[in-house]
Amino acid sequence: MSYVAGQDLGGLRVDLGPVPLGSVDTSGVAWRLMDLDGWDSPEVRSEMQQREADHGAWASPVYLGERPMTASGVIETPDRATLDDAMERLRSAVALTDTLMVVWESTPKQALVRRSGKLVMKYITDRVASYSLMVTAPDPRRYGVDLQSDTAKLPVTTGGLTPPVTPPVTIVSTSVSGVIDAENVGSFETRPVFVINGPVDSPKILAQMPDGSTRFLTYSQSLGVGEQLVINTDAHSVILNGDVSRRRFMATPTGWPIIPANSQISVRFDALYYNSSATLTALWRSAWI
Repeated sequence: MSYVAGQDLGGLRVDLGPVPLGSVDTSGVAWRLMDLDGWDSPEVRSEMQQREADHGAWASPVYLGERPMTASGVIETPDRATLDDAMERLRSAVALTDTLMVVWESTPKQALVRRSGKLVMKYITDRVASYSLMVTAPDPRRYGVDLQSDTAKLPVTTGGLTPPVTPPVTIVSTSVSGVIDAENVGSFETRPVFVINGPVDSPKILAQMPDGSTRFLTYSQSLGVGEQLVINTDAHSVILNGDVSRRRFMATPTGWPIIPANSQISVRFDALYYNSSATLTALWRSAWI
């Protein structure tokens, strides 16, 4: 049977790196996906301590673990050479390093995965082979494909009145709030990345949570012209100019900001002194479990 590049083979489609499982690639290879196991739920970490001389047990906090997944199906090709090439490309795609895996549901979602088990491929004919692979996502979340971002400058008010004045008067002023509204439409909390570009003195990030509380991050140092600070609220890392850790200069007295499920937070940028060139950029993806 001949196939057309991009043809949907029915059922679920999963892109594992450059390999389009459930579809036909530009070489005319039909990557049939018969089963995807593990996308439905990650592992769970919990403990139960039996009650002494009583019924039941004491439950510990429950945390999500990693997400192991297996995929299996059939590779159909026009000839033996194309089949051998397809099998080599699948071996490369199931990598030992981070590989992007995209599952094309009605709302497409993605995860970073690594090989975590033996890749099994068997010839059925000289044009057809079966495959079974295992990968694991260390982060249990399934993230939206669309990366959301917004940028704010430091808040400032310009205009207004300079005394002395004689009434009646008209007050004309312009305010820039320096606020980013970050929304997570998914079913599980997500953790944003903040990027601060200097020059700025002692920058501060304040995140107002849906319950009205505020979580704030304060960096005790200054950034010069052209310097950039990247704050990853998931990894709890603070990196200056791409390679220097500045975590020891970041205070997090109220905890690291998150964006709860089906919620929105307001992120405000502040600093010791105003500078029109300083910017804060927030980047985030909606997340599902």
